[in-house]
Amino acid sequence: MPSVKSATIVGAGIAGLTTALALARKGIASHILEQAPALDEVGAGLQLSPNASRILAGLGLLDALAARWTEPDHILLASGTTLASLASVPAGGAARSRWGAPYGVLHRASLQAVLLDAVRREPLCVLTTGRRIETAEAALAAAPSDVLIAADGVWSRLRQGVPGALPARYSGNVAWRFLVPYGAAPPFLDPRAVTAFLGPRAHLVAYPLAEAQTFNIVAIHAQAEAPPEGWLRKGDAAARERLLGAFAGWHADIRRLLPQAQDPLVWPLFGCPDGAWTDGKTVLVGDAAHAMTPFAAQGAAMAIEDAALLAGRLAAAAGIPQALRQFETARRARVARVRSRGAFNRFAYHARGPVALARDLVLSLRRPESLAADLDWLYGYRTPD
Repeated sequence: MPSVKSATIVGAGIAGLTTALALARKGIASHILEQAPALDEVGAGLQLSPNASRILAGLGLLDALAARWTEPDHILLASGTTLASLASVPAGGAARSRWGAPYGVLHRASLQAVLLDAVRREPLCVLTTGRRIETAEAALAAAPSDVLIAADGVWSRLRQGVPGALPARYSGNVAWRFLVPYGAAPPFLDPRAVTAFLGPRAHLVAYPLAEAQTFNIVAIHAQAEAPPEGWLRKGDAAARERLLGAFAGWHADIRRLLPQAQDPLVWPLFGCPDGAWTDGKTVLVGDAAHAMTPFAAQGAAMAIEDAALLAGRLAAAAGIPQALRQFETARRARVARVRSRGAFNRFAYHARGPVALARDLVLSLRRPESLAADLDWLYGYRTPD
């Protein structure tokens, strides 16, 4: 039996729910405290790469996810000015074969629904909604336990109580997210691929959401001035003008698509600098610990990896402070490498002039299998025992 018998988790997003399930598989009970009166995941789509889907499969969730997601045949890079394909990474069956787990795309709400259903069926998990928690003391008063896990996102209140933890910082980029129904989709949107269209100081990602019969569109562009702190907001007229201006030199089909966006949501992209994640009693996971920009599409995957490793460390360690510090040490190196990959992608995706021409030339010379091999360290990752 693990020395840790129970945990209090603040936040019932992807990080919190996955952590609760991972702990339950190790025989550790958890009480999840969520401020929202009902769980209603915002946003649109997300990508679950094999390093994340492998863990969810181990939690017994793969069949439920497979009923809701699409496994794209390819991950494509394309020119935003010509729509020409620049490079392709095999996915679909090739992902299962190469990395031992599938690559799926689905709505964030679908993933949350699968996790929530599993939590509600798990006797070791208790979920309380409508409970706003701002301090460690309040969390443990509401749900006494052996360890406190802060999974309360990029705007984490509990982070403020961990010495050495740092506040979120604006990245200099904003993301527009909207959906395009299949029936209204232009021909350049591929229903069997995740496609990233690259251009100067901006890029656009598109992939299908099978359940909703829509394409998920994410348009990211540089914006020097920091917007007000917050998460989601509707784009006003001035923001829409900035969006259209950022894509002004792009292919006409993309420029026609953007003004037609129905109810687009603007996400100012914030990340957490490299600060402390634990004080030996409380531990930060997911975006509360290491929120990152989506240039490597690994935000949800990093939270899922956190859950698996933290559960293993808490189940195996003799003492809680030791377990939490082992977790932080092990995860810090992994997250730093993923963050570095995201920074490289941002540079490459948003390149201009001669740098963009050199990028396109290099990509055109790379075989799909070679590009897949570059991702082995990322998608082939297995959580240490």
